[in-house]
Amino acid sequence: MESERAKLSELQANHLVFSRELAAARSQEVSQKRELMNFQDELDSIKKKHTREIADLEVDLRKRDRKVQELEEDLRLSAQDLSRERNNSSILKATISEQSTTHVALKAQINALQAQLTAVQASSDSNSFTAAEYRLKWEDAERKVQQLEQDLQDAEMSRRRLHNMVQELKGNIRVFCRVRPVLPSELSVELWEAPKDPSEVTARIEYPDRLDHKEIVLNSTSESATGQERKETWQFTFDRVFEPHSTQSEVFEDISQLAQSCVDGYNVCIFAYGQTGSGKSFTMEGGLSESTKGMIPRAVEQVFQVAELMKKKGWEYKMEGQFLEIYNETINDLLGTGELDKKKHEIKHDKTSTRVTDVNVIPLHSSTQVQSLLSLAKSRRTVAATLMNERSSRSHSVFTLRISGKNPASGDTCEGSLNLVDLAGSERLEKSGAGNDKDRLKETQNINKSLSALGDVIAALGEKGDGKNDKHIPYRNSKLTYLLQHSLSGNSKTLMVLNLSPLFVHMNESLCSLRFATKVNNTNIGTAKKIIKASS
Repeated sequence: MESERAKLSELQANHLVFSRELAAARSQEVSQKRELMNFQDELDSIKKKHTREIADLEVDLRKRDRKVQELEEDLRLSAQDLSRERNNSSILKATISEQSTTHVALKAQINALQAQLTAVQASSDSNSFTAAEYRLKWEDAERKVQQLEQDLQDAEMSRRRLHNMVQELKGNIRVFCRVRPVLPSELSVELWEAPKDPSEVTARIEYPDRLDHKEIVLNSTSESATGQERKETWQFTFDRVFEPHSTQSEVFEDISQLAQSCVDGYNVCIFAYGQTGSGKSFTMEGGLSESTKGMIPRAVEQVFQVAELMKKKGWEYKMEGQFLEIYNETINDLLGTGELDKKKHEIKHDKTSTRVTDVNVIPLHSSTQVQSLLSLAKSRRTVAATLMNERSSRSHSVFTLRISGKNPASGDTCEGSLNLVDLAGSERLEKSGAGNDKDRLKETQNINKSLSALGDVIAALGEKGDGKNDKHIPYRNSKLTYLLQHSLSGNSKTLMVLNLSPLFVHMNESLCSLRFATKVNNTNIGTAKKIIKASS
């Protein structure tokens, strides 16, 4: 038993030692595990850092690769530029070599020419006295020619002024006739054909009066039913006839005196008449260049120039303008607001002037302002296509410039107006092609109605001028004649510009226009009165 107890005690002592060693081992194992975990965390941190560094290095490497590629591309382009410049250098060297050879040849030619020049100069010096003498004689002759031309021009202007005075005393409506030139489009043909000669398409028109330019003659040749040749000739005389080559400036030269009269206190009316495509709008409005400006801008410029000159005599002027359209017997305000003027306008007359209700009357301060108003009105004016003209005016336009002046020194006042009228085309229905279109038919019927009313007024005025004082003048038969009542009643200086097409196909229309213009020219409407009121 003692032995067993000793063994048990020994075993218990050993167990205690082993337990302590096991606890120490476990403690050591825990410590080692903790260190291992720390090492593991440190290793993970190192791996992440390493990964980031590798990524950064890869980005840098890609950037360097791109930079290397760019440098290689620049190097390639530089090599190409260098090669091209070397080629250019070779070409320039060859050119310089050729120019050097040419320079030597030119220098030799210059030396030869200088020798010739010296010889010519020597010859010229010997004749210089004679040349100077001839030059003096030529300059003297040129001065005489200029003086004679000036005298002739002054005499012509005096003759025209006297002629105008005679016409005013007669009381007739003056009529000018203008024939437009043939347009390039009227000579065009199919691509495979040769262009037409102007003589193939133009009517036979002659201008026999080479001095006063007052006559126009139309000729026609036809074949009768029996095969015999029949010749017809129509001769007309007007106050002035302008041939196709006449410029806008030449036409206005004969109108300028009328434009000036409205500043002096007269009512002036100038209207363009003729078939569609005969040049009415070009005559009245003109083109965009200075040389092609029409009668409206030129007349306005003239009025402003005269008003400026009259200021030196103590006169002060106020000017205002309006632009109306008569379309299908309806008055439209071309200077109104909006696309379509929906107001109902009425014509009001007093003893000396005409007013239209609810229209925009624009104060005018310069002629350039009027050009802007013309552009605005042109964009709003009613136009449509007909057989006579691709862009035909289907309405009458009436531009009115009113002038009121006063002279504070004398107390005198005056009032004048300038009506510039562009009438719609006067062609017949079968010529215009309007019969196939209901709207165009209505337009053409209204146009012809108003022009017919104009003819009736002219005829009635002619009868009244012949002594039938009780003759009724049908101004109210159309808006056009009612609007122009004062211009057609004797209290206005009135001018009609008849525009004609030169084409043979329009000859019948031209004859109708010429006959109507002759009737107008023979109409006596009385003498215009100057509207001046003395202060009380």
